[in-house]
Amino acid sequence: MKTIIKNVHAFLPDGTTPVTNILIDNDRIAGIGDIPEDFHAGKIIDGTNHFAIPGFVNAHTHTSMTLLRSYRDDMALMDWLHSIWPIEDKMTPDDIYWGAMLAMAEMIRTGTTTFADMYGPYMERVAEATIDAGLRGVLSRGIIGMAPDAETRLQSNVELFQQFNGAADGRITVMFGPHAPYTCPPAFLKKVASAAQQLGAEVHIHMHETLDEINDSLKEYGKRPFAWVEETGLFDGKGTLAAHCVHMDDNDIEIVKRHHIRVAHNPTSNMKLASGVAPVPRMLQEGICVALGTDGTSSNNNLDMLEEVNLAAMLHKVHALDPLAIPAAEALRMGTEYGATVVGVEGIGQLKAGYKADITLFSMDSLAWCPQHDLVSLLVYAASARDVDTVLVDGHVLLEKGEFTTLDVERIKFETQRCADRLTK
Repeated sequence: MKTIIKNVHAFLPDGTTPVTNILIDNDRIAGIGDIPEDFHAGKIIDGTNHFAIPGFVNAHTHTSMTLLRSYRDDMALMDWLHSIWPIEDKMTPDDIYWGAMLAMAEMIRTGTTTFADMYGPYMERVAEATIDAGLRGVLSRGIIGMAPDAETRLQSNVELFQQFNGAADGRITVMFGPHAPYTCPPAFLKKVASAAQQLGAEVHIHMHETLDEINDSLKEYGKRPFAWVEETGLFDGKGTLAAHCVHMDDNDIEIVKRHHIRVAHNPTSNMKLASGVAPVPRMLQEGICVALGTDGTSSNNNLDMLEEVNLAAMLHKVHALDPLAIPAAEALRMGTEYGATVVGVEGIGQLKAGYKADITLFSMDSLAWCPQHDLVSLLVYAASARDVDTVLVDGHVLLEKGEFTTLDVERIKFETQRCADRLTK
């Protein structure tokens, strides 16, 4: 089907925001600009007083962790992990599905069209939820290499790849998800590297999130995590998505550059867990691709990517005492264009002919959008996710005028509460 978004302000790749038309043919943007006489659309979306951007890309999250939102807060990372792991061990396939469905609804409502998820077990249920909701997902089975069933967990990631990679007309991508260097010893990471490289899969891993992680690694291995993980060959495959990268020295950054590792920055989670401030301006200056993620809702506690865009711009200004550290447009690209690169999905992240029609429209009717001097600045510094009006993925409308088209939200809330109550009470 052909669709036209008419008379909309659009954030274009060159940074301009003209009033224009976005032409969509099935799953792709057919053009931006004047409407040809022979372009007969089956659906017209009135974009008047709306701002269109590429759909947000959440480059690192744990979707089914919605079940544990507000369950344990105001704790250090390792204390927090040890408090939630026993609950996660009790999760059933239905728990994983309904927790993921709540995440799908929240992401759609806040303008996210693509997400990179690391969780488990039962990641096939997250794949099913992604397909049911109509979103684009980059999924990996979180693997604890020190667990007694580590080999089984690794095999489940293999099976997830074989079953779902490329599914739903390419909306599903599967990576391998070794949790972190502090939960995956070198010998196990070598096995993950071998399995991923045999299948041509990329890797999604937590790296350098806390100082304790660095110090414990120095005690156990005599090296920082990036240094010894590099020796396992994990970074030698198709590509690596490294979440957090908070505590980085010169050698760490050289390793990231050498292997073209892409970084998912999680400002809210890093602030809430007091993990530190990642050297994002430096990494960007060094040519490292850095995108944004929410992390899970138990350490954030939401999936609002506009909030991450705002915090990325604000946090690094005050940390560097430099108001130019991350300008508004750069922060917005981190949440869209750079996100596409970091999660390894081509053809998304820009409003451009030939790219996928993954688009988020913000209503500019609220007081926060007045006066309209600079739309990018207004979006990053003044607007909120409540202004999300319409969301499309692959040209399909998932949210229209604030109403869901693919999800029964009341049932999702009911089922999620039921699952959460059983797990925690």
